[in-house]
Amino acid sequence: MKLALLGAGGKMGVRLANNLVGSGYDVAYVEVSDVGRKRLKDAIGADCVDLDTAVKGAGAVVLAVPDTLIGKVAGPLVPKLDPGTVVICLDAAAPHAGHLPERADISYFVTHPCHPPIFGDEPDIDALRDHFGGIAAKQSIVNALMQGPEEHYAVGEAIAKTIWKPILRSHRVTVEQMALLEPGLSETVAATLLLAMRQAMDEVVARGVDKEAARDFLLGHMNVLGAVIFEEVEGVFSDACNKAIENAMPVLMQPDWKKVFEPDEIMESIRRIT
Repeated sequence: MKLALLGAGGKMGVRLANNLVGSGYDVAYVEVSDVGRKRLKDAIGADCVDLDTAVKGAGAVVLAVPDTLIGKVAGPLVPKLDPGTVVICLDAAAPHAGHLPERADISYFVTHPCHPPIFGDEPDIDALRDHFGGIAAKQSIVNALMQGPEEHYAVGEAIAKTIWKPILRSHRVTVEQMALLEPGLSETVAATLLLAMRQAMDEVVARGVDKEAARDFLLGHMNVLGAVIFEEVEGVFSDACNKAIENAMPVLMQPDWKKVFEPDEIMESIRRIT
């Protein structure tokens, strides 16, 4: 299959391009900036082509461009595609917000990496240091066939497993569910609470605790507490820990905080992103 990679010289595009080398796909690379073209050339030795050349005869097109540009890129792109082309987006935000042009005879497929898990079994240091994924550490992915014939799910998933490899697990979800996962679960909740934990660490440092000691203490407790909470190990918290949680939850969290997962809240978050 011929595959066109748009945004091939960007940070994400180069990640994907590296994994497409030797994959068996006939890849045509598109990059508008001179800096990006040089970055791609330095990374894999490939030259870029113009958009019309890239999409002619392509069975799939991967949009490795920022969420804010999806609509601007897809608008002139989609009319150029052959019927039956699979258009692959790397995030649910723009598709869920309605930024993809209407065209009934092509397919829209959305895929996103879960990133390597905290609790893993990676055997070497390169994998342990691959926090983003797509290089050495195994990661799971989530995929959605937004529109198109059912057989195109397998086409999209095969490409997704290639660009995000090495793969731990591949999960099928809907675009709406993917939006609950991101921005909802991963950014609105997880990133915010992690930042709060970092600010808490900075606070105890400001109150006199050595920074290295505070960091070691926090990261170690995140490991063991997380292992229990997410059922990585069998275990229970001490009575003192449970009491601390009970007392702190209403102080740290608003009673209605789960409203961030309501459809209108998710859509408003996506609107701001895109």
